[in-house]
Amino acid sequence: MYINIKTSLAKKLLFFFIFFNLFIPTPSFYSCAQNQFTSEEKSFIDIYEKILPSTVTIEADIDKGTSGGTGCIITKSGVILTSSHVIENSRNIQVTTHSGKNYSAIVLAILKNKNDLALIKINPKEDLQLAKFGNSDEVKVGQRVLALGCPFGFRDTLTVGIVSRIDYERNKIQTDAAINPGCSGGPLLNLKGEIIGINQSIYNPDNNRSNIGIGFALPSNYAVDFIAKAKKKLAHIN
Repeated sequence: MYINIKTSLAKKLLFFFIFFNLFIPTPSFYSCAQNQFTSEEKSFIDIYEKILPSTVTIEADIDKGTSGGTGCIITKSGVILTSSHVIENSRNIQVTTHSGKNYSAIVLAILKNKNDLALIKINPKEDLQLAKFGNSDEVKVGQRVLALGCPFGFRDTLTVGIVSRIDYERNKIQTDAAINPGCSGGPLLNLKGEIIGINQSIYNPDNNRSNIGIGFALPSNYAVDFIAKAKKKLAHIN
């Protein structure tokens, strides 16, 4: 069909018709954009964005080079929970917050005997967001969990899995959420965004340093008990 556009008004109307159809999104477009994530994905995204500011990246100078790990902020004054094997026998500890600020840290307390936890402290020049602990006695095999850490130096990495097993004898939560070197001291989270474990180690029978789907975390109640005992000994922890 041939259309003869004789007036400037007709030309303008045609232009606006083409413009609005090509460049202005329709309601269905907005609907698709809002629903691009499943409810589970939205949950993961919310947890990640919520917990990230309460975690830090840790680098410590040791005899063999640099030890890397992750930590959870537990006080506004700058006390951080991490794994003792990350900072033990180190000469210098550097902490990087989510905002990108770097701080030197000192060691406040260390718990050894394979249940390695430690408290270190920075003197922050910024407001810190605190980690929230859940009740690890309520953890069940099969429940969804998320692990946050700095594997191989890749900061702010989130992985997803389930609780694979609970080792009551060794006081460990086993998970298939990917945990790698650099994740030690980071949080294992439930879908409420609560810390139910502190990531500690992986099973590597062939001396392979990377994850094979068997990782371990210390139960959060164990960590909370350690923090409480440390506070009694160290009056300046608040």
